[in-house]
Amino acid sequence: MRNPIFTGSGTAIVTPFRNGTVDLNAFGRLLDFQISGGTDAIIVCGTTGEASTMTYGERMRTIEYCVDHVNGRVPVIAGSGSNATSNAIALSRDAERAGADGLLVVTPYYNKATQAGLVRHYTAIADAVTKPVILYDVPSRTGVTIAPETYAQLSRHPNINGVKEAGGNLSSIQKTRNLCPDDFSIWSGNDDETAAICLLGGKGVISVVANVAPDRMHQLVRLCLVGDFAAAGKLQLELKELCDALFCEVNPIPVKTALNLMGMEAGDLRLPLCEPSEANLERIRRTLVKYGLLEN
Repeated sequence: MRNPIFTGSGTAIVTPFRNGTVDLNAFGRLLDFQISGGTDAIIVCGTTGEASTMTYGERMRTIEYCVDHVNGRVPVIAGSGSNATSNAIALSRDAERAGADGLLVVTPYYNKATQAGLVRHYTAIADAVTKPVILYDVPSRTGVTIAPETYAQLSRHPNINGVKEAGGNLSSIQKTRNLCPDDFSIWSGNDDETAAICLLGGKGVISVVANVAPDRMHQLVRLCLVGDFAAAGKLQLELKELCDALFCEVNPIPVKTALNLMGMEAGDLRLPLCEPSEANLERIRRTLVKYGLLEN
């Protein structure tokens, strides 16, 4: 019987860059803000962390620092995916050696693997490590979707713990839930689908919004996990405008902008990402004020 790596709201945390390097001191403050806000897990060096723009050494140093700073207070899950299976294995092994509690492995981007290729890719990675693996389905970024039948095959692997599902297809999630064993966990990869996925048996969310509102995302999932879906649904609706504002441009442009407006020192974006438009900057600022996250 597999236990989920975590239940609740895990934050897909940003990586603060300053003067071309990772600002580890600022990162430590962001980690403390998350944990004090009730976050249930930290996901480091994922999409929101701009891992694709980081060197191998930067990724490992950031993961190591995260593990050391968190110091067991919550699980640390390291993004270790790549579009080359050999690179994903190397990243996963090194993240495991750095002390990560789990690994988040995105589908191979650009290659557009077949379903058979996905099974072989993920099996090779899961065979190469001892820490539990979370699959990551995000077709809007990678161009490939993991089919429910593929989840059913991969769920047989004892080291594959579940999936961060950001495909936006609730019908597919229902089919996945029916095809896979109960101990194959599903986490929402879209903040505004958290309550719906939890209603279908999900274990929580890997959240972007939690970067700015860790307490509210933690509360949303807590309500779901105790079965109070009336209150959870109400809170999900209340958070909708914040969710939308933090995805008004490509993630993590809005959320890093929001954190900087809040004085949280999220630092710079790395090219090819750049600052939001003036209109979206004002939208983000106005939304933070509305939610009490920024003074008017």
